[in-house]
Amino acid sequence: QVQLVESGGGLVQSGGSLRLSCAASGFTLDYYAIGWFRQAPGKEREAVSCISSSDGSTHYTDSAKGRFTISRDRAKNTVYLQMNSLKPEDTAVYYCATDRVGSDCRGPVVADFGSWGQGTQVTVSS
Repeated sequence: QVQLVESGGGLVQSGGSLRLSCAASGFTLDYYAIGWFRQAPGKEREAVSCISSSDGSTHYTDSAKGRFTISRDRAKNTVYLQMNSLKPEDTAVYYCATDRVGSDCRGPVVADFGSWGQGTQVTVSS
C-alpha cells in the first residue's frame, strides 16, 4: 500500500521549534520531489516548502524562508521539515505530498502534488 505518514506535530509556544517527519511506505521517495503544505481552519491549503530529488535543491515560500528547513534522509525514506521560531500564524494541519510528475520541484501549486498523507496538527500558542 502506497502511503505517506506525517508525524511530529504538537503544541508549542511562540518562538519554539518542531520537526515534522514524512515517512513513505510501499514506495521510495527517491524518485519524487516532496512538498510540505499546510492548511489553517477556514483557509485554503498552501505550499510551505519543496525538496527536489534530482539535485536536492530546496524551495521555500516567503512565510517559511529563514525559519524552516526541509531535508531528506534516503536511508529512512523520510523527508523532514524543521520549523524554528514558530509563530501563532503557523498554526495549521501540515501535510506532505509527492509531485505528480517527477523529481523536480516545479512550483508551489497544490494541484501538482498527490499521494497526500493524513496530516499532523501544529498549534503555536502566543
